[in-house]
Amino acid sequence: MRFTRRRLLSTGAGLAALSLAPARVWAELALGDAKVTTVSDGSLMLPGDFIFQHMPEAELATVLQEAGVARDRLEPECNVTLYQGGGNTVLFDVGSGPDFMPTAGSVVDSLDAIGVAPDDITHVVFTHAHPDHIWGLLDDFDDPVFANANYMIGRDEWDYWWDPDTVNTIGEARAAFAVGAKRRLEAIEDQIERFDDGQEILPGIAAVASYGHTPGHMSFEIRNGSNAALIAGDAIGNHHVAFRKPDWPSGSDQDAALAAQTRARLFDRLTADDMTLIGFHLPNGGIGRAEQASDGYRFTQDI
Repeated sequence: MRFTRRRLLSTGAGLAALSLAPARVWAELALGDAKVTTVSDGSLMLPGDFIFQHMPEAELATVLQEAGVARDRLEPECNVTLYQGGGNTVLFDVGSGPDFMPTAGSVVDSLDAIGVAPDDITHVVFTHAHPDHIWGLLDDFDDPVFANANYMIGRDEWDYWWDPDTVNTIGEARAAFAVGAKRRLEAIEDQIERFDDGQEILPGIAAVASYGHTPGHMSFEIRNGSNAALIAGDAIGNHHVAFRKPDWPSGSDQDAALAAQTRARLFDRLTADDMTLIGFHLPNGGIGRAEQASDGYRFTQDI
């Protein structure tokens, strides 16, 4: 298994100050004869309370200081995973598109920078339907950006966002998430396949239920011979408190208690099987490992 990190300066002079992030960072992982690449969709700009609001402040300050993370403002990367193997070119999630945050929405440009066009994508697989993962589905004419792809989503995740009552029960702060998800799922209703926990959705790719961040969030184990990696989506959503204090409730999770249980289970799996971890919001392209520490876990990219 081979892991490399690269940095590509964004092209195009004259970009507005709040357009794309100043650099696109991606990482690569060789998995047998398959290749995994994370491509940047930019980054988010979030208030600290989006995650930290219900955490114990004194202990939190220590964790954040050690990680070099500010309490009041977060700018997590958005890493979209590309899998190329077995004749398939698979994209896990599609990023934000132009309508969520001005600092995100660059996945098509990042794919272009490594020689992959939207029409090359054979499958789009969704971890979940939050805006930074699914709003990049449609172009300016409301047509799918990845026109040749087959689409796939967990059955429970589909059912949750398809339910017309979700917009009324998700809470005012996330109501726009429900509206946006439903509109995009409607656009591919006749082109999408639903799957269940444990199902091998494509050769070498198996679904792993990781509920809590959303009601039907899915992670994916990709395996080639003895080599394996876990695409965790937002089930492990950052490199600081999620690792050091996985039992703490995060404001980013729709069911914080269930999400904490999921993190504990995934960390057990990652460390027991010595698996590579790929996280949507983890730093430097998001590929690394979870190592047990005296106080929880730590994210390392020395692999």
